[in-house]
Amino acid sequence: MRDYIRKRVLEVSSFILDTKATVRQAADVFDVSKSTIHKDMTERLPRVNKELARRVKKILENNKAERHIRGGEATRKKYRRKAS
Repeated sequence: MRDYIRKRVLEVSSFILDTKATVRQAADVFDVSKSTIHKDMTERLPRVNKELARRVKKILENNKAERHIRGGEATRKKYRRKAS
């Protein structure tokens, strides 16, 4: 793995652990695609640091489980703005 990729993987994982960010939020901050973040966290991070990968995976799974709630909130806000 190239050094710049390894560095990004570790930076993104630290960011996710510190902020409990979603894949989309991390992608925006690091200016890469969601696919890149996902690949970094699910395939590359376990090769770099298994314990860190386990902790990040737990956060990402929680984010995924809550995804439908965030989507519902976004839809509610959208329609409240239109009704006003």
